[in-house]
Amino acid sequence: MKYIVTAYKHVTVPSKQEQKLPGLGKNIKPGIEYTNQEVWDDKGKPSLCVEGRRFRQARGQDGHHHRGDSGIGNSAAIFFPREGAHGAKYLLLPCNLEKEADCNTVVDAHIKTFGALHVLVNKADLEVEFEDINLEQVKSTFQSNILQMFTVTKHALPHMKRGSSTINTTSMTAYKGSDSLVDYSSTKGAIVTSTRRLAVQLAPKGIRVNAIVPGPVITSIQACSRPAEQMEGLGAGMPLHGRAAQPAEMDPSYAFLASLSDANCMTGAVLHINTYRRFVRWQ
Repeated sequence: MKYIVTAYKHVTVPSKQEQKLPGLGKNIKPGIEYTNQEVWDDKGKPSLCVEGRRFRQARGQDGHHHRGDSGIGNSAAIFFPREGAHGAKYLLLPCNLEKEADCNTVVDAHIKTFGALHVLVNKADLEVEFEDINLEQVKSTFQSNILQMFTVTKHALPHMKRGSSTINTTSMTAYKGSDSLVDYSSTKGAIVTSTRRLAVQLAPKGIRVNAIVPGPVITSIQACSRPAEQMEGLGAGMPLHGRAAQPAEMDPSYAFLASLSDANCMTGAVLHINTYRRFVRWQ
C-alpha cells in the first residue's frame, strides 16, 4: 500500500478480521481515528490536526446524537463540543432503538438533562448480507435504520425551534446499490427521499433537514457485514487518497449542516463525502 499518501499511517488499511453484530470499534485492527483530521500543507504533505477546526460551527447549540459505541456517530459526538456546542458533558443511555419506547426515552432524557434541542443527528444502522437474510432480519433492518429515525425525529420536533437542524445519515448504496446488502440499501434510499420530503414540510417552521452520504469509512459495522477476507484492505485503491475514510473525516460535514449560520439556507440537501466512490466499483 506504499502508493497511499496519508498521515493516518497507523490506521490506514484494515487487516483481515470479522466481528459479530453490533461490533466494537476498539476491536478493529489496526485501529480507527475518531478525533484527528488529515490536513495538507502547501507542499502537498499531510499531517494530523489535533485542535478544533477554525469555524466553531456548532457554537452555543445543544445536540442530540443517537448512535452506537463507535463509528461515525461516535466521532461526530466527540467533534461537536470541539466546535463550540454546549455539552462538555455527555449523556450516555443504553437503549434499543428498534423499540419505540426507547426512541422516545432518549429524547426525553436529553431534554431533561440539557433543557433544549437544536440539532438532531440520526446515525444508527444495521447491515446484513443477503445470503443470511430472512423476513425477521428485514424487519429488524428497517426498524434499526429508518423506522427508529421516524420515531426519534417525530418525538424531537416539538422541542426544536426555528433555526434548528436535523441531520440524517444515508449511504452510497442508496445511489449505487449493493451486491448483497439489499435490505440495507433499501432503507438508505428511504432515508434520502424522507429527508427531502421532511425538508419541504418543515421549511415553513424554519427547521432544516439535510443528510450525509458517507462513502467507504472504516467502522466496526464493516467488520460485521462481510467475511474477514473482504475486510482485509477495505477501501484500498479508492480514487481520492487511495484509501477508505476515517470516522473523524466525516465530522466537519455534520458540524457544517448543524451550523446556525454556514448552512442557514441549506435544506433538503444530501452531501456526498465519498472519496469519489460514486463513479467506481467498490465492495
